[in-house]
Amino acid sequence: MGHNERRGLPLLTPERLESYLRGRGYDDARLVSYEVLGQNAVTDLKAHGYGCPVHASFTSGGDNHDIVVRTMRSDHHGHDRRSDRVGSLALCMDTFNGLPQHVHALDFGAFDESGRMVSMPGGEPFLVTDYAPGHLYAKDLVRLAGVERASSTDLRRAQALASYLAELHAVAGPPMAYRRAIRDTVGAGEGIFGLIDTFPDTRGVPQERQERFEQAVCRWRWRLRRFEGRCRRTHGDFHPFNLLFDEDDALHVLDCSRGAIGEPADDTTCLSINYIFFALVHRGRFEGALRALWEEFWKCYLDRTEDRAMLGLVAPFFAWRALVLASPAWYPDISDAVRQTILMFAERLLEGATFDPRAVEELLL
Repeated sequence: MGHNERRGLPLLTPERLESYLRGRGYDDARLVSYEVLGQNAVTDLKAHGYGCPVHASFTSGGDNHDIVVRTMRSDHHGHDRRSDRVGSLALCMDTFNGLPQHVHALDFGAFDESGRMVSMPGGEPFLVTDYAPGHLYAKDLVRLAGVERASSTDLRRAQALASYLAELHAVAGPPMAYRRAIRDTVGAGEGIFGLIDTFPDTRGVPQERQERFEQAVCRWRWRLRRFEGRCRRTHGDFHPFNLLFDEDDALHVLDCSRGAIGEPADDTTCLSINYIFFALVHRGRFEGALRALWEEFWKCYLDRTEDRAMLGLVAPFFAWRALVLASPAWYPDISDAVRQTILMFAERLLEGATFDPRAVEELLL
């Protein structure tokens, strides 16, 4: 086993390449020669590591054939996750053959855990998971929106969510992953730029306001750069529609997102803004049982983590989630008043307003 393979990088051996070719219809394929493109020809195919395009010549059925086997190296230009590399090479498969005089894409596949080359079929991808029982936490918020007092069970669930995040965030990650997470929050299609691109230029949220919002977020991207040491394991989409409580009150979590690593404030804001939102939709004010759950969640989380620094970093993450909640595409039936309140809450934080969970009403008036 070569050095790269011990590090988890697939190696292309003569046996693996010939086995792959025979499985693709070249029943008597025999490798004749190869070279690593862009480098001098080598004599030991096992010297090939992940990320090098290899030109291979082989014979089959009395004919000569030439192919190039391409892989993609992990880097910090948006290829650090396996899903990035899969997506990039899938895009090659989908686009190469549509351009005149372009080399043709012949197959798209992966190296399995044993190093065997396995083709992936065309079509849309899918994922199979196991089943988690329970009811969505969002149903709790709908039920509690019109209630004055939270029950002991409801408070206990808020504590459970805070404790889950505290434990999740106890695991540190590399600084470059933090930089990637902030970039995704700001500039990805599912992030702030993507949401603004799909936000209609409607009364109350004109294009000029959207532009100011986006510019304020960009300033926060640079402020956060000096906090890369805060990189932690995260969920990445910790909202009430991804959280379940079963009949034994055990928590089950769905659909972690964006690499499951980044700034802990991403998760705390994603959940907690929904306490505000559901109360505003039902009451027009942030009060009652959901206000109590907000306090319980933040108190429990801060007591467990002692991460008071987070309170100064929440602005861009509240801004992202506020755009989702205020978007007519996501929530077409909320009132203009709720939409405006949620956006103004985010804008005030982006402009530098102090965030204190105990006095959040001041940002909502």
